[in-house]
Amino acid sequence: MSALTAQRRRADLQTLADRREPLDVLVIGGGVTGCGAALDAASRGLSVALVEAHDLAFGTSRWSSKLVHGGLRYLASASVGIAYESAIERHHLMTTIAPHLVSPLRQVVPDFGERRTKQLVWTGFRAGDALRRVARTPKSVLPGPGNLSVEEMATVTPTVARAGLRGGVGTYDGQLIDDARLVVGIARTAAAFGAHICTYTKASKVSGAGATLTDSLTGESFDISARSVINATGVWAGDVDSTLTIRPSRGTHLVFDAAAFGNPTAALTVPVAGSISRFVFAMPEQLGRVYLGLTDVDAPGAIPDVPDADDEEIDFLLDTVNVALRQPLTRSDIRGTYSGLRPLIDGAGGDGGSLADVSRKHAVRVNDSTLVSIVGGKLTTYRRMAQDAVDAAVKAAGLQSGSCITTSTPLIGATGGAVRRGLPASLVARFGTESARVLDSASIPDATASIANGIDVTRAEVEYAVTHEGALSADDVIERRTRIGLVPDDAARVRQAVEDVVAAAS
Repeated sequence: MSALTAQRRRADLQTLADRREPLDVLVIGGGVTGCGAALDAASRGLSVALVEAHDLAFGTSRWSSKLVHGGLRYLASASVGIAYESAIERHHLMTTIAPHLVSPLRQVVPDFGERRTKQLVWTGFRAGDALRRVARTPKSVLPGPGNLSVEEMATVTPTVARAGLRGGVGTYDGQLIDDARLVVGIARTAAAFGAHICTYTKASKVSGAGATLTDSLTGESFDISARSVINATGVWAGDVDSTLTIRPSRGTHLVFDAAAFGNPTAALTVPVAGSISRFVFAMPEQLGRVYLGLTDVDAPGAIPDVPDADDEEIDFLLDTVNVALRQPLTRSDIRGTYSGLRPLIDGAGGDGGSLADVSRKHAVRVNDSTLVSIVGGKLTTYRRMAQDAVDAAVKAAGLQSGSCITTSTPLIGATGGAVRRGLPASLVARFGTESARVLDSASIPDATASIANGIDVTRAEVEYAVTHEGALSADDVIERRTRIGLVPDDAARVRQAVEDVVAAAS
């Protein structure tokens, strides 16, 4: 059974408290990698529990660009291995694991007559298409690159500057409808394989043999023993294993109404001055928004639960994209901001060297015999990271398990028959084959009505977040099961209605 509810959470915690035999695997961290590890381990037939101090996708996993990268940017820095791995994992996501959540996004770079820039971009796009072919992703899933006329550029990115515009170059990459929805889908699929998914549960006194778990909602604590423990806490990994050195990097996005960019149908992609591998993307997103990102800056010091953008990052993003726009955007156009911390492995020894020296590749570290930490990496390659972590746990603890099957395991919503005709496109994009079930299982009045005027999230989706997706509060719904919270004004507008539905469904 895949439904996550408050009742199931309480039952799972009680089962763990009463358990006499050690778990095979205890996973700490409910982001994309931790949930991926729980799914991988459970689908191998191992006994698994995942604990998360907050909600699913509370940390870095909800602050991404919502892109499933094919590895193009890594080719520019000669990181061929990472680029290949990204293309392979993108293939799995788009063809088997989550095709309902990932769709092709056209990315277009305007041509303002700078011949060298166009040649570099075209060469990069051709190399990216070669990666697509190597990964065996068909063009029907991810079309290849091509040139655009001036008229085509103006059609797909209406606010692009016309002065000196000679057309553009475009290609396609994968785009998630929402990163947090991916995490919830993985967690629910893990639950269907028998994993215990326990949010708002803190792990302390962690070792390779278990931890003390505390229910944040009741304050009750108990000890849990495990044959292996996987530390998938991202930028907080050093709090669990003090031998790790993590160098956080902050990536910031700005949120706009799509109308500010003329309601684009492609991502306007602008090269960052002085770089051959970095771009700023203005990406059309759900709920009538455009996300503009992203930055890559050091984030030393204490790690906040919710990072904030600084003024320099906001100015950098605006200044970079405005080079390619007819009418410059200003701070008054911004509807919201969000920032995430990348858990990079410090290859520079923490000496303040360039972020270019910090590895984007993931690594598995084993300490205390069976404490496995998975660090580094990125959202696109979460499945491979999870597989490597579980492989290490199985080896370190001498566990008897089946083989990894996650490349061929679709998530909840990816299978189950054809999508019913006549359903709202936004609902299908977020739920796939579960779309009809969201509406059919609703018990609240006016289930198909929007939660607020102008926001295409139905009341039924809010109820479903509580009855099937593990949401325990209005914040869980507003900030993570939907992304209404990315615009603070919208969050304030829907809060009372969401609280009413959550209370009725709980």
